[in-house]
Amino acid sequence: MFEADNIRDWRGHDVVDSGGRKIGTLESIYVDTATDRPAFAAVTIGLPTRRRLVFVPVDKATVGPGYVKVTYDKSLVKDAPGIDPDGELAAEDEGAVFAHYDLPYEQGSRGERRLGRR
Repeated sequence: MFEADNIRDWRGHDVVDSGGRKIGTLESIYVDTATDRPAFAAVTIGLPTRRRLVFVPVDKATVGPGYVKVTYDKSLVKDAPGIDPDGELAAEDEGAVFAHYDLPYEQGSRGERRLGRR
């Protein structure tokens, strides 16, 4: 396994937790708008008729053959704030995503978004 340098190239691959349990499929990456570095992955979870996207931080994520491994437990990720598969994370919901993982959250100095989909 190695650190995920260009995690955007791993869309469509499985996302697994630190124990190797499948969480879902990597759908997209949200970057920190201040640094333009990957911050969260949007992961597709659920049954085919009831899918949703949940967010998981990608700091310290590693990749292996056909999967991206995150450092968070599957149950924590599945309980994370989510959106519809064709939805967009609203600016006012960003803080809840960070809070779910006990991560500090600050909007930009002029109130701009902290996360941008890439």
